[in-house]
Amino acid sequence: MSGAPGHIRVRVNGEERRFPAGTRIRELLLELGVSTPRVAVERNREILPKAEYESTALAEGDELEVVEFVGGG
Repeated sequence: MSGAPGHIRVRVNGEERRFPAGTRIRELLLELGVSTPRVAVERNREILPKAEYESTALAEGDELEVVEFVGGG
């Protein structure tokens, strides 16, 4: 079997993971424990605007890079 029913496979920072179908980018970030507003998400080699995190659902085979920016003081 390729995966659990109702789940999709995506690659996040080089690691294959499974998420429920319909998972949005915002939910992915919560699942990853990313709470900082200083984050960039690249989906299939294109930067995803923050305004689209809530409305963009993951799709089977998506490749994502999630980068958190850490500031110094």
